[in-house]
Amino acid sequence: MKKSNWPTILYFGNDWSADNRTSSHHIARRLIRDHHVVYIECPGMRAPQGNSRDIKKVFSKIFKGLKGPRKLDEYSFVFTLLQIPFHKYRFVRALNRKLVVLSLRILCKKLKIKKPILWFVLPHLAMVLGKLNETLAVYYCIDDYSSLPGVNKKMITEMDEKMTRESDIVFVSAQPLLDTKKKYGDKVKLSRHGVDFDHFNQVYTKTAQVAEEVQGLKSPVIGFFGLIESWVDLNLIKFIAQAKPSWNIVLIGRVAVKDNPCESLNNVHFLGSRSYEELPKYSQAFDVAVIPCVNNELIYNFNPLKLREYLAMGKPVVSTQFPEIKDFLDVVEVADTYEEFLEKLEMAIKTDTPQKALERVNKVRSLSWENRFLTVCSFVEKELNKKKVL
Repeated sequence: MKKSNWPTILYFGNDWSADNRTSSHHIARRLIRDHHVVYIECPGMRAPQGNSRDIKKVFSKIFKGLKGPRKLDEYSFVFTLLQIPFHKYRFVRALNRKLVVLSLRILCKKLKIKKPILWFVLPHLAMVLGKLNETLAVYYCIDDYSSLPGVNKKMITEMDEKMTRESDIVFVSAQPLLDTKKKYGDKVKLSRHGVDFDHFNQVYTKTAQVAEEVQGLKSPVIGFFGLIESWVDLNLIKFIAQAKPSWNIVLIGRVAVKDNPCESLNNVHFLGSRSYEELPKYSQAFDVAVIPCVNNELIYNFNPLKLREYLAMGKPVVSTQFPEIKDFLDVVEVADTYEEFLEKLEMAIKTDTPQKALERVNKVRSLSWENRFLTVCSFVEKELNKKKVL
């Protein structure tokens, strides 16, 4: 298949083979389908914690980085970027600037890449801007990165501001992020998340069989999938589990918190990470899907993929408050307190109907990643035409 006439894209993202498929992956996979892309796996924004998982990741990245670029298809590659993760130290940042830029120049020379498009979904590679004779720089900002747990807030804020200021186009996934960055002018575009509709709609059409692991759970089953980090309100989960001991609560995803108040509760089931392909099979067992988040700065700016994924499944959804949910209030129940959350769950279980399920599915039917991708690419193409690249 012949690909487009765009310059080669250097796409700076998280791990290509990560368990949780983020908006970064959805956009990257479509870019790889249509364009020449080198997907660059970048180090994390926080320093390694010294636990076995982090140590294993460090050695894995070193091993992959030393292998050089790995082919994805005839035109596209994955390359693991080696970088020292201790950004808070000035001498480390200076060393990283030299190491990263040198590595990327060697990569471009090896793959005969000239005047690439730089496409960032992480802010801490801001030192690359202006160093690779790029045609265009795109920043796809999906979080208030400085509010993520474990990062150096001051450093990440500075990197995010530099990335926003110096990129040619900036996409943001939520209105609060747009409000924060609108001072940078019309180059900042709102691009809310899409949904892999056909994948998750398997639950609604019942073409996804229930995973054996959850087949025996007695209804009602309250379900959640995603990384279980500090922004997930596990105290709310504990409150629900203790108030309703006959209910089963299933949480799918890696537990990334040290203190888990639900560990000893028999009706709360932490299943660990499951592949993206398996999620419909597990979600088939849900009676209600939940988004139980704490109220903080990160959540104020976020726009969770799982909201649209839950709706594509046709499942009732109960969520805590955050600004981006306002467009879904006709199909989602939202609660401000623990007691209200529990009431909304009870109501969702008792009053759900096939008509309501269809309304939820129809709400997100047109919000596909493909449509989002085409819109994003149209803005990029306009910039390329302005620069007389195409």
